[in-house]
Amino acid sequence: MAAPLPGRCGFFVEKKKRFCKMVVGKGKVYCGEHATMEKGVSRRIVCPLDPKHTVDEDKLEKHLKKCNSREKPKPVYYVENINAGSADGDEMLPQVSLCELGRSQLESLVDKLKAGVKGLQFDVEESVLSHPVVQEELKNPKNGDSAHKHLKQQSSILGHMEKQGLLGRRRCFIEFGAGRGKLSHWIHEALKTPDHLKTADDLQILLVERSSTRFKVDGKHQDPGVQFERLQVDIQHLDLSRVQMLRLKKFPLVGVGKHLCGAATDLALRCLLETSEPRKESEPPPKRPKTSEPADPEQHSPSEDPDPGPGPVLGLAVALCCHHRCEWRHYVGKQFFLQRGLGPEEFSAFCRMSSWATCGLRPANQEPQPQVPTNQRGDDDEHEPAEEKDAVNGFLSSSEREQIGRLCKRLIDAGRLHFLKARGFDGKLSQYVDSQVTLENVLLTAVPSPSSPRPEGETR
Repeated sequence: MAAPLPGRCGFFVEKKKRFCKMVVGKGKVYCGEHATMEKGVSRRIVCPLDPKHTVDEDKLEKHLKKCNSREKPKPVYYVENINAGSADGDEMLPQVSLCELGRSQLESLVDKLKAGVKGLQFDVEESVLSHPVVQEELKNPKNGDSAHKHLKQQSSILGHMEKQGLLGRRRCFIEFGAGRGKLSHWIHEALKTPDHLKTADDLQILLVERSSTRFKVDGKHQDPGVQFERLQVDIQHLDLSRVQMLRLKKFPLVGVGKHLCGAATDLALRCLLETSEPRKESEPPPKRPKTSEPADPEQHSPSEDPDPGPGPVLGLAVALCCHHRCEWRHYVGKQFFLQRGLGPEEFSAFCRMSSWATCGLRPANQEPQPQVPTNQRGDDDEHEPAEEKDAVNGFLSSSEREQIGRLCKRLIDAGRLHFLKARGFDGKLSQYVDSQVTLENVLLTAVPSPSSPRPEGETR
């Protein structure tokens, strides 16, 4: 590009080999971000709240009062680190770098891994299902390969939910790591009835996502019989017992998620199964909010709300991914690991080694791109980190690395199944789509065990 486009900034972005495309003010040559290039313009400095943007130095004080990155009042359902797990001193353990380990150390880790999985019954059955509500969209020629892959995954997740008796009205679906909310969209479509426009409010969908998301599909749902709500909060700090929508009708809860990234799966399990139960408050009730703010359900006295919590947990269906992003502090299977003589050091190493399950399938001359997701789900088709050049190349073939990586994933998931069983749920792992659709193709489902009391509204 020899010159900037008319009305656009005249600053040449060397990295992108083109001129900046920002619109400039009347009579200006540069946009606000590059205005320092002009003479007589105040100096631009990095915003102290968010280094991703700059601000005029002489307008800093005014900018800090309206910056989108300024600290905002925390909502009532925000409880610091409520789902983070116990801080037992090992939570800050750095992730093991395999390239720094010698062959003997790696051989010792592989031996510990094989000993840890010995005797475990955690076979992953192949169960690719579908749901008729997605079939028409799957045949739409306007969808590209990426959209088609996501639709196949969403269709199979719905199929598994229906098989487990989780898909139905008069319940609340909580989508963790919701992103744009596509999975919730198809849950809503699957539960439409011929007279859904006349149906009373008998379906709730709660979307949880920590990042600000563009192109959300929430606004497309205007049915009077469905209540949609989106919470922008990290799962780590979400207390479901304080979410007002869940306390009104007390519908049974169903947790769902499509590619909950690494530790987000553990945070979601703890959030769903532990914070959905109300706890006694030791501190005085919060002050009454302004009339423009929604009423705080925590202000109700016990006489007004004898059962302040949400409804019981009916089950969950979560597509797993990114085991290499798991963290010992957040992990729900600590007790499971410790019972097998394994600790935080082994856990950290197994997390890193779990990426071999997918790295082994890549041609040797193809380098992956490292990912730093801003949300708590994996939105791309590949979820593994950059492959390391480590000593393991000397004694393990590509197929052996892949097998070791799968064992690491299954051992981590076995700890999650142990956590679910301890809380009265029967969990299982299924290959819900073909590996050609996504290499992260394992779905975790769970429902209350037969010996546990059935939640009200369950039809199984």
